[in-house]
Amino acid sequence: MRRRATSLLLLLFFAALAVAHTWPLATNPGVLSRNDNGDAVLHEWILAWVAHQVVTDPLHLFDANIFYPERYTLAYSDHLLAQSILAAPLLWAGASPVLAHNLVLMLGFALTGWTTSMVVSRWTGSGLAGAVSGTLLAFNAFTLTRLPQIQDLHLQFFPLALAALDRLLAVPAARHALALAGWFVLHALTGTYVMVFATFSLAAAAIVRPAEWLGARLAPAAKHLALAAGVAIVLLAPFLLPYWFASRDVGLGRSLEEVRPLSAELTDYLATGGRVHFDTWSGPYFQGDALFPGITAILLTLASLFTLTALRDNRARMALAFGLVAFAMSFGPAFPPYEWVYRVFPLLTGIRGAVRFGQFVLVAMAILAGFGLAAVQQRLSRRQATAAGLVLLLSANVEALRAPLWYFEYSGVAPIYGALSKVGPEAVIVWLPFPSSAQFHLNTPFMLAGATDFPRMLNGYSGFKPPSYRQHADALASFPDSASIDYLRDQGVTHVLVDGRNMRPERLERLGQVPELSLWQTDGNLGIYLLSRP
Repeated sequence: MRRRATSLLLLLFFAALAVAHTWPLATNPGVLSRNDNGDAVLHEWILAWVAHQVVTDPLHLFDANIFYPERYTLAYSDHLLAQSILAAPLLWAGASPVLAHNLVLMLGFALTGWTTSMVVSRWTGSGLAGAVSGTLLAFNAFTLTRLPQIQDLHLQFFPLALAALDRLLAVPAARHALALAGWFVLHALTGTYVMVFATFSLAAAAIVRPAEWLGARLAPAAKHLALAAGVAIVLLAPFLLPYWFASRDVGLGRSLEEVRPLSAELTDYLATGGRVHFDTWSGPYFQGDALFPGITAILLTLASLFTLTALRDNRARMALAFGLVAFAMSFGPAFPPYEWVYRVFPLLTGIRGAVRFGQFVLVAMAILAGFGLAAVQQRLSRRQATAAGLVLLLSANVEALRAPLWYFEYSGVAPIYGALSKVGPEAVIVWLPFPSSAQFHLNTPFMLAGATDFPRMLNGYSGFKPPSYRQHADALASFPDSASIDYLRDQGVTHVLVDGRNMRPERLERLGQVPELSLWQTDGNLGIYLLSRP
């Protein structure tokens, strides 16, 4: 009973920290947003799409309504299944995608800190060490500068997978193998990037514990690790195959040339958005990716090294190992073995931003920091140990703090979009003017506007742009001439939505002279036209 009460208090503590570090988001989560960023809107749409599709047609979960007529279009980005399941009850109850997204965003921070604190507390025997680790892992330079990327904020399952691996190596047993598979699968369902990073991390963590899988222990360890891997592969196959199909059909994947400019530089490990550092010295290093661990994390990691805890303790050594691997891999092709791994590990071809491996450097340092604090506390009196832990907990939060943050005010969807509920399941729509490839992100407001009935559309935005998108953009650049009308008919379009505020006046005037188009609905800005069949 006491353990449950402690666990609940810790969860409430990290929930309060989530509110503080994202302030003032909690004051109006249905209005405040980062919808100025295309990725934020994309992820709001993904949460809404998955919540809609899992109860209407789950077998076609990946056949999202964007980029018609392509298939597997959800696979062009992270499917965010775990976050979507958390958001689903809110969306089913009528919450807007913005509100659901923001609540799940804050929940990700809270759950990540909570599970980390529970695992590290158990490993070190120090509650404050666990709280410091949880803080450093959940609220750091990386996570607090990536609010539009909700997949980076949900690492709550990784510490549990790491703990399950620890138990499996110590005591090879089927129950531990299944636990490892289960936690890894849940972690993988939060995002494909973190799935890849966790795969490397868990492999590195196992390798540095050879005494538990060499010699007489090799057979039982190998058998149960294989069981864990096999179960995980079977459970994840339905969510990985669509990415393979998309790769086969439209070339989904990242070349090494695409990875190079999005790989880490040493200066990224000096960048942070935390006000204490950003305003004094770190600002010039910030170029969009922030990986500075913080003075607190650095000092406590050094404490784990100088006391030899990071080498002698099996669990701390796991963190040290995967932290070093993640650091090297974050530099992408500039790290020579990266290209070889890219060739032999297919999932790595889906990673464009190698710099994001750096998040797992911060994860490793957060865990090592907990071990470092526990090692220091053992050399102090009980009162001194408590005081040191509280001071370091405070300093970790002060270093990371960016709040109050700036947010965009979301004003909702224009009422005219309600007409999309009447177009029927066979309808195919297009929003014009069709954004060029360079303005790809301008499709996101329309995606969000259709995130109730999800009509099929030529428009779309995601982490990957299919070749057909460029064909649409080229063919529709001259709309409403006869060639563009014929092209829309060839694509099966039934409804044409014209944003008059963004279309040239002379082209708007010509709309009334196109016999194939008849105005159906308008609010003075947006006009919805019916396109006649050939």
